[in-house]
Amino acid sequence: MKTRPFKQVDVFTDTPYLGNPLAVVLDGTGLSDEEMQHFAHWTNLSETTFVLPPSAAAAAAGADYQVRIFTTAYEMPFAGHPTLGSCHAWLEHGGAPKQSELIVQQCKVGLVRIRRSARHLAFAAPALTRSQPEPEAVAGLAAALGLRREQVLAAQHLTNGPRHFGLLLSSADAVLQLEPDLAALRLWMIDAGISGVGMAAVAGASTGGGLIRRSNREARAFGFATP
Repeated sequence: MKTRPFKQVDVFTDTPYLGNPLAVVLDGTGLSDEEMQHFAHWTNLSETTFVLPPSAAAAAAGADYQVRIFTTAYEMPFAGHPTLGSCHAWLEHGGAPKQSELIVQQCKVGLVRIRRSARHLAFAAPALTRSQPEPEAVAGLAAALGLRREQVLAAQHLTNGPRHFGLLLSSADAVLQLEPDLAALRLWMIDAGISGVGMAAVAGASTGGGLIRRSNREARAFGFATP
């Protein structure tokens, strides 16, 4: 069996055990999709990444390396803390970017640019796309969450790699008092191909406002290992 370099890192912290954990396999060359998924399931962390050489087209466009991101159950096209953690691990392992202050990562969603300073890494996230869901989808989600349909003021599909579903509810109490049927919610998410569901209520919310504003708000979110 081939020995592969591996790191487990804490993201969003400089104190051990206080960040978001990430497993990074620094040489994923030759591993099948099934082997990557099996290993990610074994680590039992929210995400495991596999670093690979970029494709020829991505390298020509400036990519320094390629990363594939897996949860315990499926592959994600993009995610935030795996992007930063993989870049940090790659640099620590001796990775040499084409530009000293800019690292370009290839992933399923495309090329992600990561800025490097003396102490930090920061990335430009893929553009967020929004779309209106079908009324039947909103009704099914509301039922799984234990909401009356009139408590949902607005709904959107939100995608920047992972696919999420956002709801604007009529009041903070509606958010705080949620008692979802978790089994029904999980089945709804699997059927809809959704990675996460978020609910928010904004002071003075109305159907004419945005989904989330910069004001007092209450929010909750749900996700499962299987999309």
